[in-house]
Amino acid sequence: MKQIYSIILVLSIAAACTGTGEKVEFRHDEANNRLDIFISDNHFTSFFYPDDSEKPVLYPIFTASGKEITRGYPYNPRPFERFDHPHHVGLWLNFGDVNGLDFWNHSFRVSPENKHRYGSIRFREVIRENPGKGELVVSSDWVDINNTVLLNEETVFIFCGENGRQSIKRTSKLTAVQDVTFRGNKEGLLGLRVDRAFEEPARSPQRLLDAQGNLRDERMVYNEGVNGIYRNADGQNGSDVWGKRSPWVALRAEKEDEIITIAIFDHKDNPYYPAWSHARGYGLFAVNNLGGKGMHQDEEDVEINLNPGESISFTHLIVIGGDMSNDELNRIAENFK
Repeated sequence: MKQIYSIILVLSIAAACTGTGEKVEFRHDEANNRLDIFISDNHFTSFFYPDDSEKPVLYPIFTASGKEITRGYPYNPRPFERFDHPHHVGLWLNFGDVNGLDFWNHSFRVSPENKHRYGSIRFREVIRENPGKGELVVSSDWVDINNTVLLNEETVFIFCGENGRQSIKRTSKLTAVQDVTFRGNKEGLLGLRVDRAFEEPARSPQRLLDAQGNLRDERMVYNEGVNGIYRNADGQNGSDVWGKRSPWVALRAEKEDEIITIAIFDHKDNPYYPAWSHARGYGLFAVNNLGGKGMHQDEEDVEINLNPGESISFTHLIVIGGDMSNDELNRIAENFK
């Protein structure tokens, strides 16, 4: 029988994440470049900063019942996954045009002769842990190919679990070390690469891993268990959400007889609120506060200039739970402080 989470209505998810939820625990695994986050003794996610990645991420991410919502590839490939876009790992924040450098698309597939066109985000240290509040504060540097620092990043994560629902509030403060310009670009900003169940069913053959999780050359159509559908606050659904501005976008799917909804909320104080949706049917779920004309030629110009010492901040909320009505999502958005 299909299981649907029993949800107690939470009028303010922000208020639910101030330490009144379930127990949060941080467990360091420095040998594997990760810090694991547990909620009520269940693995929720990990702050993951492998040496071969161009950015730190939250990966993997699980529901309260233990079902993984993130794609496994490239670190833990699973049968019949797509193996496109190896830079799409877990949950991350970066951007496609910072002083002309592409921080979004950098990965092991970039050839050595083109590396100078890309930037990387290098994890520096954990600044603070407060399990009682579910708070983790980390710092990183945005650097070019020569490790010259463009931006210092300080990110505050608040992890919360309550009544079968889990959430991540992320606030990233970016402080310029040199003159920095962000120019409108579709490649951004907060990204999540989701499990196969959350993709839209494919209509044409795709390149997928085989049943053993190995790369294969031939294309195929394989939609078993694939049933994701997007929606936003303005009533658009499916691929129609792409490029639209909305205070929230939700992605719903059934996985292993359980209804799961992932919702991303934009904060009212973010630049260019509400964000543009960069959500794709193949499994990229992103919201972009700096999209502008990069999303559509009729959109406004986006350009943010920072002098050394000046900062810009972005705050987003990711909620993972069962069935959520539009009314409930609107209430969460309204109360997102």
